[in-house]
Amino acid sequence: MAHEHKLEIFRGLLKFKSNTQKIWGVLIFLTIVTAVEVVLGILKPEMLTQNSFLGMKLLNWVFIILTLVKAYYIAWDFMHLRDEKSSLRRAIVWTPIFLVAYLVLILLLEADYVYEVYKSGFVEWNF
Repeated sequence: MAHEHKLEIFRGLLKFKSNTQKIWGVLIFLTIVTAVEVVLGILKPEMLTQNSFLGMKLLNWVFIILTLVKAYYIAWDFMHLRDEKSSLRRAIVWTPIFLVAYLVLILLLEADYVYEVYKSGFVEWNF
């Protein structure tokens, strides 16, 4: 028995008539998010590059958040997580999100430490 997939995205805001239309809708959404990332990377708005939050520029936070949104949406639609039970969805989606956030925190802390060591002159820049 074939399982029918939901033909809607954004919690029912957009409904499609076929799977092909839904795939195109998701592709357009992911393309828009990627285009926003590329435009922000090229333009580098002054407001986002001069202000910082938790030791990192706001522009970098925007990139991290948009990347997580894309990863979540790819898993949600292309891996058909929306059709699974909520406990399985949470186990698959939230675990990597917390692990990625933890990894980003560790990388930022270590990078800041290395930067401060080089900045204070204990070790000279040799590259």
